[in-house]
Amino acid sequence: MKIIDAHLHFCPGYEHFDLLAKAAEHENTAEHLEKTYEQHEIVGGIVMGNRGMEPERHQYPKFLRYCIGVDRSYLNGHTLEESYDLIEENLKRPDCVGIKLYPGYNRTYITDEPYEPVYELAAQYKKPVAVHMGQTAGSKAYIKYSHPLTMDEAAVRHPDVQFVMCHFGNPWLMDAAAVVEKNENVAADLSGLLEGKVDFTALLKKQRGYLEILKSWIGYCDAPEKFMFGTDWPLANYGDYIEFVKWLIPETQWEQVFYKTAANVYRIG
Repeated sequence: MKIIDAHLHFCPGYEHFDLLAKAAEHENTAEHLEKTYEQHEIVGGIVMGNRGMEPERHQYPKFLRYCIGVDRSYLNGHTLEESYDLIEENLKRPDCVGIKLYPGYNRTYITDEPYEPVYELAAQYKKPVAVHMGQTAGSKAYIKYSHPLTMDEAAVRHPDVQFVMCHFGNPWLMDAAAVVEKNENVAADLSGLLEGKVDFTALLKKQRGYLEILKSWIGYCDAPEKFMFGTDWPLANYGDYIEFVKWLIPETQWEQVFYKTAANVYRIG
């Protein structure tokens, strides 16, 4: 079965990511990632950009594509307006398949006025806007900005833009499901729901209540064409994550969720 990882991070040589990879029994290198992809029949991955806005900073192995990230580190020294030209430069590149927003970390709502030109670019280049939704890493972000209900208004106001709700808005699963089910232009990835190397059997025993709720709200949407496999690598182990998503999704929908949705949403194949 072919697989696309619709959500990962790729920063070899960064100590933080090196430690995350080690905890997940991986190595934070291109060589290790390529071997892992071959082992699990993963034909490609989509990097959520964390390297600033300049196109030359986004050079990845041939099996990876990327979303240009409008992230906190860039906004610390620039205004969003200054970044529009750089966003467009990236979108012109065939290996740039979308835009990534970080509202909780940037402390802005995705419906704020400065983002309007970003959505215009996304519509013009027919590339999706992926948004970090749900819980944030660390205590310095403001999660009110990353609540999945904020995507509803953005999706209604911009019906010509394809949105991707990263992490399925976890832990606001009911709200996330309502937004995904209601809006034709909203899909979701299932990344960031596991961390490190896990014993899934033991995890299921310990967290069955939460996991059953997660499974139920995915099922509520009744739309496998809106869900896609993602890991948030190097946060999690690939073998564990594949097992986990196979448990969440009926076998008849595996091809759709593990491959077809990401291929369609991000226009890769």
